[in-house]
Amino acid sequence: MVVGRLADESGFLELVWYHAPPYLLRGLSIGQRLLVHGKVERGRGIQNKIAHPAFEAIDPEDEAEREKILPIYLRPGGIPLSAMWRWVSLAIAEYGRFLPGFLPEPVVKRQQLMDLQSAMETLHRPAKSADLPALNRFTSPAHRSVIFDEFFYLQLGLGLRKKQRASLGGISFNPEGDLTRRMRALLPFSLTRAQERVLQEIDRDMESSRPMQRLVQGDVGSGKTMVGWLAALRAIENGFQAVWMAPTELLAEQHFHNLKDFAGALGVNLLLLTGSLAGKIKKESVRRIEEGEISFVVGTHAVIQEGVRVPRLGLGIIDEQHRFGVVQRMALQQLTHSPASSSMPSASQPDILLMSATPIPRSLAMVLYGDMEISIVDEMPPGRTPVVTRLVEEKERASLYEQIRAELRKGHQAYVVYPLVEASDRLQLRDATGMAEELSQGPFREFRLGLIHGKMSGAERDETMRRFKAGELQILVATTVIEVGIDVPNATVMVVEHAERFGLSQLHQLRGRVGRGADRSRCYLLHYGTGSPESIGRLKTMEREHDGFKIAEADLALRGPGELLGTRQSGLADFRLANLARDSRLLLEARKEALEWLASDPLLKRPESRALKQILRHRWGGRLELGTIG
Repeated sequence: MVVGRLADESGFLELVWYHAPPYLLRGLSIGQRLLVHGKVERGRGIQNKIAHPAFEAIDPEDEAEREKILPIYLRPGGIPLSAMWRWVSLAIAEYGRFLPGFLPEPVVKRQQLMDLQSAMETLHRPAKSADLPALNRFTSPAHRSVIFDEFFYLQLGLGLRKKQRASLGGISFNPEGDLTRRMRALLPFSLTRAQERVLQEIDRDMESSRPMQRLVQGDVGSGKTMVGWLAALRAIENGFQAVWMAPTELLAEQHFHNLKDFAGALGVNLLLLTGSLAGKIKKESVRRIEEGEISFVVGTHAVIQEGVRVPRLGLGIIDEQHRFGVVQRMALQQLTHSPASSSMPSASQPDILLMSATPIPRSLAMVLYGDMEISIVDEMPPGRTPVVTRLVEEKERASLYEQIRAELRKGHQAYVVYPLVEASDRLQLRDATGMAEELSQGPFREFRLGLIHGKMSGAERDETMRRFKAGELQILVATTVIEVGIDVPNATVMVVEHAERFGLSQLHQLRGRVGRGADRSRCYLLHYGTGSPESIGRLKTMEREHDGFKIAEADLALRGPGELLGTRQSGLADFRLANLARDSRLLLEARKEALEWLASDPLLKRPESRALKQILRHRWGGRLELGTIG
């Protein structure tokens, strides 16, 4: 242990290094002048201290060395901050002039930007006179210039990819025909204005000769399934096939059963294709699809496995699309490898419709899906009652259990969700496995209880969910595996334990598992009163807010894009400085400038686009599959 005492005109400060490495003392001597950085804490008595401070020795005669603005870096592997300052400063001095930065002069002038080299120099070695608050808010001219540069090139790449897709041959479908009109007549309800608007947007795409690439977003229960079904019928009545791909067997079966009666009434041949089908049945199903006997296929990943061919695929629908990667989307488009007997040209690309019940903020959608058209079903069908949401503390547990028992005695069902599958030595949290046993032997011993979590096999999970949906189980103890696509109208209670451990968008998805029937439903967010005021304030957002898009915006501001989506998706940018919540206005500006540049030079062929093309190919060519850059 090494202890030092630092003094200046304001007083004394203790410096402490526990388990100090031997080289540390070689860099320290009595009487030395140090520039020290670290968190000041209360030490012995009234003495303040800094434990494991970052420091660098400075020349006592050099006033400029003592008074300067320094950036704070994340330190990988505990590298001393002084070393980071030294290395970055050296890199900027020796290599800064080689930074591949270029933006068109008109854009630089309109946006009042610095060149990239000057901006990086300013950020890493700011002048003593620099605006420190602006630097810390990431709003300095240097920050703005680097962030704009990042956004501009990504949007340029996405815009170029969109143009590449538009150049491919698509299928031009005829306007609404007999099947679609008959389906509308069968509906026991009227479509909402939002559903009609989105269908008109899809109709325009399907009538165009360009292949559709559209994302349909809508909250749980907003009617996206019917939008997708009506779009599929447009393809079928034009003589093509449609495929609907869902992430789980349970969700695929749910769609199949929901649409089966409609398909029967319309004379549409419907087929369910999943991985659990017996070999002989699966082989026969694949044959019927390839020979064109089946018009509409509902399935899981099984539909894009080797051997499946949909020769006249006109429309591919990917449900809960964030559960699929780019590779799976591309595989769906490739299902048209048609035999010679097919009259559809093999070069024609099917239309693709992505669907998501996970609301994505506009800024994030522009980054993830900037090459796609986006439709939003932003209206709920009449009669849907918002789920009553309430924060509950641990001390209210007994009362909460009594309310759940009262609902169960009425014949309703309940979910209880935990953040962990099993107990953890590191995290002192209740877990699903342990609590399922405790609840079944204690407060809910008179009821039938089931357990579902991610460590179970898919077949086990699906069987448990089927039993719950059939009413054989009254309580389902679960982890977040139930977050998407489970439709049990009789479930009226949702309890989320350790609610502070979940993101807002995830809580919104979980809450969407109840309130799917006519009965009033409730969601209880159970917390232990130990969270920060910020975490409690975050949960209160769920009490008052039911709009998934507003919740997603709040979640993006709090947690960032990678965590919001649960996993980093292919194509999600690794930004150096840009923050989608903070810099959304700058993103809009960069997108506008990038699209205007592409409008005047669609393939970046003009001489003034040469540098843009090189940088774009270097940064995004491979990741965005920009084959025409070169």
